[in-house]
Amino acid sequence: MTKTPEGLDATRTKTVSWADPKATATLGRDVSGLEFLTRWTRGEQANPPIGELIGFRLTSVEEGAVEFTCVPDESVYNPIGMVHGGLACTLLDSAAGCAVHSTLPAGVGYSSIEIKVSFMRPIHADTGPIVARGWVTKPGKRVCFADAELRDADGKLLATASSSCLVTPV
Repeated sequence: MTKTPEGLDATRTKTVSWADPKATATLGRDVSGLEFLTRWTRGEQANPPIGELIGFRLTSVEEGAVEFTCVPDESVYNPIGMVHGGLACTLLDSAAGCAVHSTLPAGVGYSSIEIKVSFMRPIHADTGPIVARGWVTKPGKRVCFADAELRDADGKLLATASSSCLVTPV
């Protein structure tokens, strides 16, 4: 148990539940990436475990572009009292990767092979909803490239990313 300075109530809890990710992945093998992601936005398949853990949702998808929304809370804070950069990186990686996925045929998947993230502003629990948008900048048969950006509800740029994804059979 973590010791806390006297007078501070540091007790917080967060319960996370998720669906079997193998079952969801199996459902996606026989449809295009665009159809798989569209089913996700319609609630016809489960949010992935990472989405449940940090609280993001896929809110928009079209071929070559996606959008995720997240409302960060203090459960993702770093030791200095702001949202950990890993949350921003995870959202940007998901947005770039899913943008790539939206262009792939059935039976084909992807894996991130590189991501470069630039952080512009700190994020706090009171920042409110944040939106990660990703789009394909160069499709390919073996490697695809995508960019992503993270903005707050006022449209302020919080972080950007550029990513490379390896295209593979699933």
